[in-house]
Amino acid sequence: MTKIPKTPPSFNDLLEGLDTDRLGAIVTSRGESDSYLHWDELRRRKPPEGLSVEEWWLQQKLERGANRRFLPFTDIDQRPFSFTLPDEALSLLHEIDQLASGRVAAPSEIVSESTRDHYLVSSLMEEAISSSLLEGAATTRQEAKRLLRSGREPITQAERMVVNNYRTMMLIREDLNRPLDLDVILDVHRSVTEGTLTNPVDAGRMQTGDEERIVIARAVEDVVYHRPPPAEVLPERMVALGAFANDINAKQFLHPVVRAVTLHFWMAHDHPFVDGNGRTARALFYRSMLCQGYWLAEFLSISRLLYQAPVQYERAFLFVETDDADLTYFLLHQLRVIRRAIEELYKYLATRSDEIREVERHLSRAGSFNRRQFALLAHALKRPDAVYTFQTHQSSHGVVYETARRDLLDLEAIGFLERGRIGREFRFFPARDLTERIRDMELA
Repeated sequence: MTKIPKTPPSFNDLLEGLDTDRLGAIVTSRGESDSYLHWDELRRRKPPEGLSVEEWWLQQKLERGANRRFLPFTDIDQRPFSFTLPDEALSLLHEIDQLASGRVAAPSEIVSESTRDHYLVSSLMEEAISSSLLEGAATTRQEAKRLLRSGREPITQAERMVVNNYRTMMLIREDLNRPLDLDVILDVHRSVTEGTLTNPVDAGRMQTGDEERIVIARAVEDVVYHRPPPAEVLPERMVALGAFANDINAKQFLHPVVRAVTLHFWMAHDHPFVDGNGRTARALFYRSMLCQGYWLAEFLSISRLLYQAPVQYERAFLFVETDDADLTYFLLHQLRVIRRAIEELYKYLATRSDEIREVERHLSRAGSFNRRQFALLAHALKRPDAVYTFQTHQSSHGVVYETARRDLLDLEAIGFLERGRIGREFRFFPARDLTERIRDMELA
């Protein structure tokens, strides 16, 4: 697990013994940092001229404290969580607002009714798979995609995690008008954990006062990473979490993305369930983004980026807990992840558009094909070992069975797909000379 960061020096200890002149020199010194550094990072850097590293830290804390905003929940030491919005956060929020909540500059592929379902289904699958992998599901991305596209019932616990996460994401999309309350939170947890827990009754049930609370620790070194609040206070904290999520018209403005990220942290911090807390927290984040008008969130896979860099994810939590419940560290981490997810979505769509346009160019004189068939052929040209079924094509594009069946049979009829059979299921494979067939049809 991640190494616990060094605890910052006590604020009061840093102030002790400073006279007015020295304190004034510290405050007015040009000691701004180029980023929002935790003590564990700042102590390794050279301080501004004339300041010790401790004085530099004091300067940073004074500046942050002047702009701090408090949140309606506390840690186990009753310290209120708070955050600030440094320039980096403001810039990231502005970019996310521009790219994720409006449709004017959105990629045409996910605005068009004819193609958005395909990209939406693929994105929901990716998020479901990555969220499961992040929680330790023993499967691969390729195996999990085949499972979801096949539509078959899961067999192993890992498969069940993947299917649960996918179904939860679909359910969230259909239930956005319902205010977030304790029942919704329990429903989300039940949905992501059904059939995956040692004791089935733990799905959709918070821990109670007569149970030992889950403590995140490294057993070998007996190092505690996180102690969640006592079980006795969980009901009132979850009610408060719901009220915070629903209070989007409050007199004191809170940026919607800050609200969504805070819900993510709050749920993970309180750790109300035996297992599945991380999956539930990320699901509530998505729900909050969608409820507040960030429709592009449907197409983003946050968990995939978290899975690629789990240490940074863990350190963002630890920075908060070791520095006066300052949520800014986690907020900045999540804003960077969201921004990167948007960038990768746009890049992916551009690449896919180029691929499909290339196929369209070759096929433009060969007949009439719909966008689903173009997408399949673009995939088949890159993956000659791919396997397609009526069910996988139906799941990938969010269409009815008969539409998927006709798409594949039409492609088989012109020789672009070859058909086999395993048991009672038809399977389709790219023709061995697919590229040549497409080119020959273009010249015919």
